[in-house]
Amino acid sequence: MKFKTLCCAIAAIFITTFSYAQGPDKQITVTGKVIDADTSEPLEFATLVLQNADDPNIVTGGITDQNGDFRVEAPAGRYNVRVEFISYRPFTLNNQNITEDKNLGTVELAIDVAQLDAVEVVGEKTTVEVRLDKKVYNLGKDLTTSGATVTDALNNVPSVTVDVEGAISLRGNENVRILINGKPSAMAGFGSTDALKQLPADAIEKVEVITSPSARYDAEGTAGILNIVLKKEKTLGFNGSVSLTTGYPSTSRISANLNLRTEKFNIFTTLGHFYREPPGKANFDNRYFGGSTFDRVTEEREMIRKDNGFNVNLGMEYFLTDRSSITASVFTRLSDEQDKTKNSTTRYIDTDIDSRTLREELEKQDDKSYQVSLNYTNHFNDEGHKLTADLQYSNDDETNNTNVFENQFFPNEAYIDREKVFETDVEDEYLIQADYVLPMGDAQFEAGYRGDFEHTKNDYELSRYNPETDEFTIDYGLTNVFDYEENVNAVYTQYGNKFGKFSFLLGLRLENTQLKGKVTSDLTNEQLMDTLGFEFDPDFDKNYLELFPTINLTYELGENENVSLGYNRRINRPRGWFINPFPSRSSRTNIFQGNPDLNPAFADAFDLGYLKRWDDLTLTSSVYYQRETESFDRVQRETGQQTSDGINIISTIPINLSTNQRYGGEIGLMYGGIDWLQLNGSFNLFKSKTDGEYEGVDYGAENTSWFSRLSAKVDLPARVDWQTNAFYMGPRENSQTKSDGMLSIDMALSKDIMGDNATISMNVSDLLNSRKRNSYTESYDEFGDLSFTSDSEFQWRERQFTVSFVYRFNQPKNERAQNRQNNNMDDEQGGGFQG
Repeated sequence: MKFKTLCCAIAAIFITTFSYAQGPDKQITVTGKVIDADTSEPLEFATLVLQNADDPNIVTGGITDQNGDFRVEAPAGRYNVRVEFISYRPFTLNNQNITEDKNLGTVELAIDVAQLDAVEVVGEKTTVEVRLDKKVYNLGKDLTTSGATVTDALNNVPSVTVDVEGAISLRGNENVRILINGKPSAMAGFGSTDALKQLPADAIEKVEVITSPSARYDAEGTAGILNIVLKKEKTLGFNGSVSLTTGYPSTSRISANLNLRTEKFNIFTTLGHFYREPPGKANFDNRYFGGSTFDRVTEEREMIRKDNGFNVNLGMEYFLTDRSSITASVFTRLSDEQDKTKNSTTRYIDTDIDSRTLREELEKQDDKSYQVSLNYTNHFNDEGHKLTADLQYSNDDETNNTNVFENQFFPNEAYIDREKVFETDVEDEYLIQADYVLPMGDAQFEAGYRGDFEHTKNDYELSRYNPETDEFTIDYGLTNVFDYEENVNAVYTQYGNKFGKFSFLLGLRLENTQLKGKVTSDLTNEQLMDTLGFEFDPDFDKNYLELFPTINLTYELGENENVSLGYNRRINRPRGWFINPFPSRSSRTNIFQGNPDLNPAFADAFDLGYLKRWDDLTLTSSVYYQRETESFDRVQRETGQQTSDGINIISTIPINLSTNQRYGGEIGLMYGGIDWLQLNGSFNLFKSKTDGEYEGVDYGAENTSWFSRLSAKVDLPARVDWQTNAFYMGPRENSQTKSDGMLSIDMALSKDIMGDNATISMNVSDLLNSRKRNSYTESYDEFGDLSFTSDSEFQWRERQFTVSFVYRFNQPKNERAQNRQNNNMDDEQGGGFQG
């Protein structure tokens, strides 16, 4: 209450100051709405400026709310009226004699043609909008992601990186929250990002990079939030598009996006089928120093994955009144995966080969996901008074059948091991959310509630083959059921206002988190700890009640220049696979285990940004600092156990490794001063420092790393477009592992055909086949002696060639020829809501 009272008092002082700057004359009210001229979307935080025509030093104004509405009070008089928004042409009305309340109606702002090229990020109509709490990248026609997936497209967004396994990072930090259209979604995966690899890249309309999230967002994700906003057609009538993609190594996709929009309702659907066989490989060179039968063990791993799937999204938005609507949608994703992994192992004593074995793993996975959503929106008036409510249920059901064979083939043939794994993983998630927005003159007050309730049940059964009886028997030591619940209840409030060139947004969020889990096994607790190699609570129930304040400030140094400052507190909750203590089975000697004793990590983050635009060049930059307590880290250690043939087993386990500090800076440059060439590049330098120890071993470490990307798009003769994207990830290290730098280059050619109603494109992903992770790990025991080393290389997907064809019907044709003459690369692809 003190926080709210203070904000209201400050607002009252400033409003009073501006209202009576000209004396106690008659007061008038100027209202209206600001929208994007192309998309008709409301523009939040657009500025209305009222400048006294007789005395230009007297200025008042306000900002628009989420609906683009503004309401400004001022003394009656003659004014120069100006409505402006970053990267848009301003709207002006000079010498307006305003003696009564005035409604300016709907003000349409168009992208500034003279500045559009200067804010190019990737491809056509890819602009960056800087708002109080985020940067919005409106993704246009990025040629290198034609026929690709959402994951590929994210790798071209500044500040974002995607590693060789598909893990997404923001400013080098993997603790990032992924949202779809502002909410957690089955389309973003359940605790992983695998589902994003199945969604087409051209489904994206824009990506919001939220490094300083306001209080309206979930506090999850210490690095920040990536909100992926999918396309939704606004053109009346029936329209859509069909896309076909094929490539090598074997990949194919077909999708259809259909949309029917009338004045009363909007029906949208997306159908998609995909098939791919991306090969991958890895190798490990492990050396042991005491206590092992072998001095060196090498592994060469080949992965052949077949993924056959289908997804559909069907929804309808119905307009109840002119001010209210209800939207219902159903999303389903079916996937049938067959993975074959060959792991060839060579064992050494000193430098001599002792034996060689081959381990084959055949995994069949049946994955079914669906989600039903219901949204209600009511605009009480034109001033932005609004209520929204959301209900959502998601379900993911995975079934895995795995057969593992391992045999020795040198110096002689011999049986080693044979296993069968049957695993089911079911996750249910319920979301309840309500948000209320109340304009308060020039200011805006918001409040809301959000409940997110997740339950995961993993049923794991391991059977081993007995060659003497020629039968499989259940291994009760590793067979288990793991139940995990994550329940979050949150309320928030925030207040924003603008005084002249200064804007602020203050918020406070209260969240209660319950993490509850139980391991069910035939073993006693003592036997369970001994089998898994560490102690933990097999039946835990943890509660955390925390406050999460947010502050976002912006000051306009000039018309095309501003600075911003943000502070926010965040939480990183461990996901289910980080909690489950039972080991993976992809290797007998290198395993991953979860840790049920993991606690959430908390972070305080500060961000100072600067934006400057010239005619042909745009500069974005920021410096940032984050301090995270109870931060997660993965440590590798010898378990003290050996395989049946005498190899020491090494496990990787996540732990709360005390404190992590991260600070760095990033800079982005976007140039469009040449008609036929667009360039943009970014550079991010960061340093992290970790303090902490585990089982008597100090895992403190310092790491300085960087990544950079450069994109160039060239207009060739015959209306052919050529784009090249280059990305380099600098070397990095943590407490145990050093990883080499990594270079990746993508290239594409594209041409519009059939009267600009269709586009054909060809692209190659990872042109140099260099997207590989090379790492070196050293592990020490509690006495400080070197225990083992591991030298590894991992490549999740090899170089990919694809050809894509997209046909659009009943959609506005590309105005590319005319836009080239105007330097306004505005490619309208449209398309229904895609999932």
